[in-house]
Amino acid sequence: MSVRAMKAGAVEFLPKPFRHQDLLDAIQVALERDRTRRQRETEIAALWERFESLTPCEREVLPLVVSGLPNKQIAAEIGTSETTVKVHRSQLIRKMGADSLPELVRMAEKIGIPVAKA
Repeated sequence: MSVRAMKAGAVEFLPKPFRHQDLLDAIQVALERDRTRRQRETEIAALWERFESLTPCEREVLPLVVSGLPNKQIAAEIGTSETTVKVHRSQLIRKMGADSLPELVRMAEKIGIPVAKA
């Protein structure tokens, strides 16, 4: 029964008779897990909103940037100039709200942007 309860999402299984403190502790753990889940969902929703603000060209450049390719190689890959790639890179970093390339990579991972194969 306890295995079924845990698989169904139970935080704790309290056999009778249980101590009131055990129940309160289980409730506290469940509330903390829910708070963490909601924060993660809110963060991901905000990242998707930022991603949606990118132009199609910026969306094309994003997986290439987060894969670590240099601007010159990205330009050759998508058939544009290196200067254009630099503009797209700076715009997508700004629009995504990233302070650095590593932060942009973490953001892309969180929303499941696939890394381009070099």
